[in-house]
Amino acid sequence: MKDDRRLIEYFLYPGATGLDIIGPLDVFSTATLILKLQKKKHKGYKAVFSAEQPGLVRLNSGLCLHADLAIDEGEDPDIILFPGGLNTEQVTQNKELVERIRLKAKKAKQMVSVCGGAFILAACGFLKGKKATTHWRAANSLAEAFPDIDVCADAIYLCDGNVLTSAGVTAGIDMALSMVEEHHGASIAIEVARMLVLYLRRPGGQSQFSAPMELRAKAGKQFSELHDWILKNLTQSITVELLADLVGMSPRNFCRIFTKKTGSTPGKYVESIRLSRARELLESGDMSMGLIAEACGFLREERLRRAFVRHFEITPSQYRIHFRS
Repeated sequence: MKDDRRLIEYFLYPGATGLDIIGPLDVFSTATLILKLQKKKHKGYKAVFSAEQPGLVRLNSGLCLHADLAIDEGEDPDIILFPGGLNTEQVTQNKELVERIRLKAKKAKQMVSVCGGAFILAACGFLKGKKATTHWRAANSLAEAFPDIDVCADAIYLCDGNVLTSAGVTAGIDMALSMVEEHHGASIAIEVARMLVLYLRRPGGQSQFSAPMELRAKAGKQFSELHDWILKNLTQSITVELLADLVGMSPRNFCRIFTKKTGSTPGKYVESIRLSRARELLESGDMSMGLIAEACGFLREERLRRAFVRHFEITPSQYRIHFRS
């Protein structure tokens, strides 16, 4: 009897992140169980695991998974998934392996990556000219290594044609849910989300998860003291003229050099620092929104709220619910 389940091939390699694999795997297996219980015509999904060679593959957590076959063996999958991990470069720099992956993946109806798995898709040439995302820490590296990719650093997941990419780790679960919805409809996806206690659609982009300390690194040695001054004087009215005077530059020259160095205009940079401080206050206590707005230099709660939604696509109140310790 013909097996009409969608065949999903998960590519394994030493140091891969377990949740990049197991998160989507459990979404698809739960969808298969629900379809069976509801006696649906479509049977769901079937998993197969491949690697450079068959056998046990140790992931970065120490967990070992068994690869059923080599990447160039077996039938053509409907979906092929590439996880991220510590040793992604060892895969992408192995030209022979990349070619074997490319030949197998191009036969799939959908190619999927989680986190740094986007680098594998990119090395195979499948992301050229496409929109793609990856973990927020790796977004700049992906854009620099592959300038022909339109890297969308804030996206939780993206679909461009038959290629899907997702942000770090648990974002693979969000992407898998969206695929279940595409394949089997919203009602099945909702049941999967309920069963696994997940958001069907996670609020906001991945900027809400990025570390505020990353901002100081962008300032570099040249503007590190200015960064610290801004952080200590958030309640002041901070103008370009004031910042330029502090570093002994003309406003025009300061704007040009600062923007080139940080990738952000002075005004947006100051707002980012204000938002970073607001995040810290939201995470650590019960200070009112009005007081947080004043402490961070937004003056009014509404200005804080608008800036938060613009940057993170969620409100300060939602952020507090999600991240308060």
